[in-house]
Amino acid sequence: MLFKDLNLLSPILKALEKQWYENPTPIQEKAIPFILEWRDVLGSAQTWTWKTA
Repeated sequence: MLFKDLNLLSPILKALEKQWYENPTPIQEKAIPFILEWRDVLGSAQTWTWKTA
């Protein structure tokens, strides 16, 4: 899956492309659809999975 497949706004996609990000991490892939629906999200991911950049 690519970030462009997640129905993100154009300015967000452009910012991601500028930083050379194409693929979300597994936690991002699962969480972003819920976040876009304004739902609360509590996620957990293994360490060293690039949760922050």
